Amino acid sequence: MSAETAICPNPIAASVSEAGMDGRSDAAQFQFARAEGMKRLLIRIEETNMVHFVGAGPGAADLITLRGHKYLSEADVIIYAGSLVNKELLSYAKEEAEIHNSAHMTLEEVIDLMKKSEKENKDTVRLHTGDPSIYGAIREQIDILKSSDINFDIVPGVSSFCGAAASLNAEYTLPDVSQSLIITRMEGRTPVPERESIRSFAAHKSTMILFLSSGLTEELSKELIAGGYEKDTPVAVVYKATWHDEKIFGCTVESLPQTMKDNNITKTALILVGNFLGNDYERSKLYSPKFTHEFREGIE
Repeated sequence: MSAETAICPNPIAASVSEAGMDGRSDAAQFQFARAEGMKRLLIRIEETNMVHFVGAGPGAADLITLRGHKYLSEADVIIYAGSLVNKELLSYAKEEAEIHNSAHMTLEEVIDLMKKSEKENKDTVRLHTGDPSIYGAIREQIDILKSSDINFDIVPGVSSFCGAAASLNAEYTLPDVSQSLIITRMEGRTPVPERESIRSFAAHKSTMILFLSSGLTEELSKELIAGGYEKDTPVAVVYKATWHDEKIFGCTVESLPQTMKDNNITKTALILVGNFLGNDYERSKLYSPKFTHEFREGIE
């Protein structure tokens, strides 16, 4: 049974249709029917073993979501990205759970393990670092599960770029500085579309977050400057954001390669670029005494 057929026909819509006219107001009927539909949906999901793609969070074991923790603690089989996921998270697993490190596996081996788990009526957690939607390589897994008629769902996680901002006490989207956030990477063995070059993105001078680029900072620095960032644009390098051994280094776009070299940082680091790291910005409009909105009248 596929993920789509597991919840179709839509139990929420069915409950709304069945509610009928029983004296309640339209709004009350809808809320009641929606609640009943959610109950049906949860029951149907709980009755079926599944593959849960779970975002492990940025690093610290206590930053996994409540839902992610629940699935992880109940899983019969756990397949975790061993090169990136904090192994402390595995302490949440039940004693009898099978645990597999996907760092040593191919896609085909991961899928074979999921299929074996499905045949044995076991719940599987595929534990990805950060949030699975960002450089998580989940699409290829999902497509195979769909074609194999295997149920799955996705539990979002706190991405490391969010963890890095928290460690820096920073806000990426400061008024009059940057209201846009570019998440990208340098091209390495994995190609990047030409239209998404670092140089073309740099022309915007927005806040930029670079994953998977720690070993390519000589070229990165050149491309950022060629694209439009000033040489003295501030940069923060956050190594293993939120982990126990987290390290933070401040530099500029120009001095980035030397900073990485001096501190022997070659992997597992985020590179954050932009004037959001500076001290100049305007107050938000939302909390200005003069700003009128739905919940408050501004003072002239």
